[in-house]
Amino acid sequence: MPSSAITYPRPPVALSQAALLFAAACVLAGHGATSLVRDAIASLDAGSRWWELLFIPVVLATAALFIPAIRSWRLTRQATQAVKAHDAISARIASAAAREQAWLAFGWGIFSLLMLGFFAFIFMNSTAVGKTFFLLPLISEKWMLVAQKFVSVNIVTFVVAEILVLIWGLIVALARMAPGPGGQPIRALAIIYCDVFRGLPAIVTLYLVGFGIPTSGLPDLIIPQIYGLFVDTSEMTVRELRDATRIPVIYWCILALTLTYGAYVAEVYRAGIESIHWSQVSAARSLGLSYMQTMRHVVVPQAVRRVMAPLLNDFIGLQKDTALVQILGVVDAFNQARGIAANAFNLSAVTIVAILFVLITIPQARLVDRLIERDNARMRAGG
Repeated sequence: MPSSAITYPRPPVALSQAALLFAAACVLAGHGATSLVRDAIASLDAGSRWWELLFIPVVLATAALFIPAIRSWRLTRQATQAVKAHDAISARIASAAAREQAWLAFGWGIFSLLMLGFFAFIFMNSTAVGKTFFLLPLISEKWMLVAQKFVSVNIVTFVVAEILVLIWGLIVALARMAPGPGGQPIRALAIIYCDVFRGLPAIVTLYLVGFGIPTSGLPDLIIPQIYGLFVDTSEMTVRELRDATRIPVIYWCILALTLTYGAYVAEVYRAGIESIHWSQVSAARSLGLSYMQTMRHVVVPQAVRRVMAPLLNDFIGLQKDTALVQILGVVDAFNQARGIAANAFNLSAVTIVAILFVLITIPQARLVDRLIERDNARMRAGG
């Protein structure tokens, strides 16, 4: 092939130079951030200066950005020489490797700048910002108090509501797909329910259910009658009967969250059910299975496996929305932390709540990623 017909790549000279300049800027930013943190700590501790050793890894980490930047520059020079020598293959390989090294420097440089900015933010104003959100003595003192409320209220609410949402969402999804003309009113009710509760914010539903139903007096009218079927109430006073049959507020919170997330989960179930090929339904019906038997034994097991990742995403949102129960006066982790913050004039207790929510959310998020990767791998393999 004549050399005039060969297309030679353009060496990424500008990109390599920008990577070198960016690495230098990151080193300067690292030096400035460590100086800011050093001055802030020095204003608080005039004694031992052992903590200055902690800044050595920071400086080394920013300086390490020069490694991919210099590699990019060297590979760019190799690509330039290969172009001059009319070696198209070597030029393409060196150019691609130079771009990869340059973007590696940019990626880790941006990560370093964000981390440095976060630590600089904490230590600004003589660590006043850090004390506002991360006062370690207050965090260590109040950690167990907030964590107990988190487990006894938020986690319990989340687990119970999740179980109910799984069941209720599946019922609504099957109702929305009820077959035939006879199922039309059932489908209409399911559609209305999903549209209404997906349109209502969770906080509004909590307020309406948690305050509205008890205020209406309906529980005081119905619950004592049901309670009287199992317990002799003839010798109980009206107040004793009311106290014995009073429904805790946390139950109304669970009901409101179940109604809200049941609408979302029902749509997730429906998407999974509709993704199953119609031929499987036809085959099951031809074998004599009824509609409900087909759903139970053939369609729903496959649909649930396909929508596992979206279901977990909804449950992550449900787990975070348990913090909304505090609007009904329930003393959960957030309400407990807010009271501590009001007394201590410090938000470190609220930081405890944030840490607890993040700690239980991250494993769920990684599980969702793993499930999605597994499903993608199965689809690529044709399974």
